[in-house]
Amino acid sequence: MDPVCHTLVGAALARTGLERRTALGTATLVIGANLPDVDMLSYFAGSVTALSFRRGVTHGALALVVLPFALTGVMLLWDRLVRRRGGRSPRAAVVPGQLLLLAVLATATHPLLDFMNVYGMRWLMPFSGQWFYGDTLFIVDPWVWAVLAAGLVLAHRRRRRGPALTALGVLAAYVIVMGASNLAARSIVLSEATERLGRRPDRIMAAPVPLNPLRRWVVVESDDAYSFAEFDWLGRTRLEWRDHTIHKFPENPVAMAATRGPEVRKFLAWARFPFFVVERRSDRQVVYVGDARYTLDPAGSWAAVSIEVLD
Repeated sequence: MDPVCHTLVGAALARTGLERRTALGTATLVIGANLPDVDMLSYFAGSVTALSFRRGVTHGALALVVLPFALTGVMLLWDRLVRRRGGRSPRAAVVPGQLLLLAVLATATHPLLDFMNVYGMRWLMPFSGQWFYGDTLFIVDPWVWAVLAAGLVLAHRRRRRGPALTALGVLAAYVIVMGASNLAARSIVLSEATERLGRRPDRIMAAPVPLNPLRRWVVVESDDAYSFAEFDWLGRTRLEWRDHTIHKFPENPVAMAATRGPEVRKFLAWARFPFFVVERRSDRQVVYVGDARYTLDPAGSWAAVSIEVLD
């Protein structure tokens, strides 16, 4: 999910009363809820490198053990060097064990929420690079923002923890309903796609879309092509198939050669539904590699990489 969502979750957890367990409790919860995104620094090495690195080492199983201890150490250092500088005695004391508990809780919320969208998570990093996808929430969900923000505002005004607890409860219920919606939509898509193709498709995705939790963008993979549809729980026809299909990998030696390039290999390590488009340009050919979960036009999308091959 986006940084606003993670920050709101950390702040909401604090307003439930957890911040009273120790000094620096609120800061620990908010920082911890965002901490795995330290891997955003990989964007300085280039967007394709970032795609292959993000949601990996800092989000995986080992990070869930290491990051809370690192955060606790930083907060204790801050307490000693800043809060107690010059012999000052702050009114509230830092309790190391409680800091660690809050750091564990906050850090764990981050990959759990990230797993909910189509970008996916590599839970087993650094031991395995396998991707897992929840396909439950859109990566920027304003309904999540609204619920958490309302809970925080009411908790601040009333000086009670009830509104924050309610907001987190509503968020949990929303995630459960959206998850159930995804499973039900996938079942319908699988049934219709099997009938349409005459065989069971290799893979399907029923991805949430912006703003409307009742609609989903569908990708169906079968043999050497992807087909697409729009799913709407309130639509006259729940599943509206598009005429457009994309061939995954054209029988083209230029496209084959492109897969050996380092940038393309990094992209393919991230891509969920990769496809290739080859364009002729005078004395060279351009190979575009896109990801069908995000774009059907790899020439104009962030979810794509291109490479030029001279004749």
